[in-house]
Amino acid sequence: MSNAGERSFSSLLEDIIGNVQGIIRSEVRLAKAEVQEEALKARKAAGITASGAALALYSVGFLLLTGLYALETALSPWLSALIVAVVVGCAAAILINVGMKDFKRVDPRPDKTIETIKENVEWAKQQTR
Repeated sequence: MSNAGERSFSSLLEDIIGNVQGIIRSEVRLAKAEVQEEALKARKAAGITASGAALALYSVGFLLLTGLYALETALSPWLSALIVAVVVGCAAAILINVGMKDFKRVDPRPDKTIETIKENVEWAKQQTR
């Protein structure tokens, strides 16, 4: 009779271990999916910020061109270059601002995975009681 009790206990233990292994595998897959999702958000924010930085470089170029035109002539060419530089600079500032806001929304922690791990630990505690 004691063999039957030991056998069912070992069978139960095997089932628990198998369930825990399955849970761990699924948690790893969930964490991987969450990290990939956040990486995609970061990539998008980086692209927008890089666009803004490129425009900022153009703005500096136009400001230098403005200085050149200012020395060369009295009004028309440098004034038009200044207007272009200001417009491009404003666009760069807007893009950089949008990109930085997007970066702030990126959360590298896999919150869903952490929550489900806590639930799984609770479930495992309940199973062993």
